[in-house]
Amino acid sequence: MPAEFNRAQFEFSIDGTALDVAAIHRDGDKAPIVFLHGFGSTKEDYADIVRHAQFAGHPFVAYDAPGCGETHCADMSKISIPFLMETALAVLDRVGFERFHLVGHSMGGLTALMLAHNYPQRVISFVDIEGNIAPEDCFLSRQIVDYPRDDARAFFRDFIERARFAPAYASALYAASLSHKVRAEAVGGIFRSMVELSDHGDLMTKFLGLPFPRMFMYGEQNASLSYLSHIREQGVELAEIPNCGHFPMYSNPVVMWERIAGFWGRVE
Repeated sequence: MPAEFNRAQFEFSIDGTALDVAAIHRDGDKAPIVFLHGFGSTKEDYADIVRHAQFAGHPFVAYDAPGCGETHCADMSKISIPFLMETALAVLDRVGFERFHLVGHSMGGLTALMLAHNYPQRVISFVDIEGNIAPEDCFLSRQIVDYPRDDARAFFRDFIERARFAPAYASALYAASLSHKVRAEAVGGIFRSMVELSDHGDLMTKFLGLPFPRMFMYGEQNASLSYLSHIREQGVELAEIPNCGHFPMYSNPVVMWERIAGFWGRVE
């Protein structure tokens, strides 16, 4: 069976911590695309790009963040959003993407925002899929504060059970694979970093200050986010995904891909 994308392992160190990053990618002659997955997800969230003809010719890379999926991290206590941003830069160096379209979901959206803020000259456009830009976005990560446990595995076990019964699209589906996709020891550092940045990182100013086209994508169950009209007035394109909560790639992927393709068509 011919492969429509390639698998790769990238070995490097971030701040003295050894990483073996599992990635999928393909080549092409159009503008590259970089995908950053959310907490509890993996690179395979975006593998179906090869099923959609609108993206033919675009090279892409998606990889498992440290602490997630098939990526190995020597010291999971080091993992935070800044650490994930440095990981993204190292992966970009390996695949040779100088300028690219950027897509990030949730945790990956926050990582992408920090990457775009620090290296705006490298980003063509940014699709932010419910990435954190305000304190209210910490409905998952703030559980590290609201439901503290001394034991990382106990906290993660409780987190999974809360997710399983959450009244939102794809919550049970999401919960079913969490223990297979995330190492419990990585959760605390990721969540605390996300809360700290959301509360004190001036993320809205960073997001609105980006000098290239931006789309903010959200599920219809989250249409009550308080800042949506504000960011639209500031030039951000909104994409509400019907029959969807926080996970458009699980609940309504066809519409997700259509909205991304339409946005890029206008950008290019």
